[in-house]
Amino acid sequence: MYQVPQITSSIYYVGVNDRMKERFENVWSIPSGVAYNAYLILDEQTTLIDTVDVCYSDVFFHKLDILLEGRPLDYLIINHMEPDHGGSIGLLRQRYPNMQIVGNKKTFEMLRGFHGITTGLHEVKSGDALRIGKHEFSFLMAPMVHWPEVMFTYEQTNRVLFSADAFGSFGALSGHILDSHLGDRQAYLEEMIRYYACVIGKYGPFVKKALVNMDKQGLDVDFVCPAHGVVWTKAGFAEARQLYDRLSSDEAEEGVVVLYGSMYGNTEQLADVIAQSLAASGVKSIVCHNVTKSDPSVILRDVFRYRGLIIGSPTYCGELFSPIENLMNLIRIRDVKARLYGAFASHTWAPAALKRLLPFADEMKWEAVGEGVEMKMADLPSILSAAWSLGSAMAERLKA
Repeated sequence: MYQVPQITSSIYYVGVNDRMKERFENVWSIPSGVAYNAYLILDEQTTLIDTVDVCYSDVFFHKLDILLEGRPLDYLIINHMEPDHGGSIGLLRQRYPNMQIVGNKKTFEMLRGFHGITTGLHEVKSGDALRIGKHEFSFLMAPMVHWPEVMFTYEQTNRVLFSADAFGSFGALSGHILDSHLGDRQAYLEEMIRYYACVIGKYGPFVKKALVNMDKQGLDVDFVCPAHGVVWTKAGFAEARQLYDRLSSDEAEEGVVVLYGSMYGNTEQLADVIAQSLAASGVKSIVCHNVTKSDPSVILRDVFRYRGLIIGSPTYCGELFSPIENLMNLIRIRDVKARLYGAFASHTWAPAALKRLLPFADEMKWEAVGEGVEMKMADLPSILSAAWSLGSAMAERLKA
């Protein structure tokens, strides 16, 4: 018989899987889909943590009906108002008109803007508590862990942290809800890095502040329930938390991303020489991305992951190759910090790309490494030594 998955004896998973959309936020590819997580707590009073994308409200409401068995829904706690989590709030209020909505001041500004709801509100601040029977909730504001209204909810009886987008990942859930039930949770950790890079990465200082505040509160957690991806048990969360500590501190692995654009293969040959030089100099982790072939979200994941970045572009209409320029803008928007940077380019009659690539180091406040390399037409032999030197210079700087 079908059963709604449980986190504990009284906390149920009522989220849904989305394997239909091709892009998250209509930007980022999600070949394995995505889960919109929501949680229902049954006690003397009933409490729901977040809702789901309105496209899946029928599946979501069916799960609620199974569990509530005609009982009212007393509280909705909103940790995050983004429509992939808050999209069903308006329909939920229609079904449960007496439901109290719990959130902070900024939550209610967005609630009015998205759903026109201004009544039946219960405002909370950091440190406030709400008891519904045996379960007691406390709240921790986590502004700009993606959006300004974000907060975390901690259920003290079962030691469960509902963490909004934090510690979430791309990827629909394939049967298992808890990370401890997976054969290998590495895939979700990989997707956590990609999700962080694409969605949260710009707000690293705010993530770090939220982590510090969690520690100050002395939260003892047995389960961490994010708004996307698997529920983390204690052991799994230790690994996920370590990953977030590193990402939010701008700590990168020792490796290099060689990112390039190439119209006819000449710039690609230059990229391969640089990559071979890195390898010959002892760099173990090297990732080469052709910007017109690789998924932008995967490129961003690797830029967040590795300390070295070398970008190459042909001159195109007197400017940078536009796909390279677009990807650089994505990196710029995310304010990636503390990288080692090198550049290479090619042209036929009017050199322009290199002089547009080199200032990127100063703009991003990165350390420039080696001398920029520029090839005319297909004259690879004339600049082989310079290309090799760029790779070896990056390798030496990584070792320092």
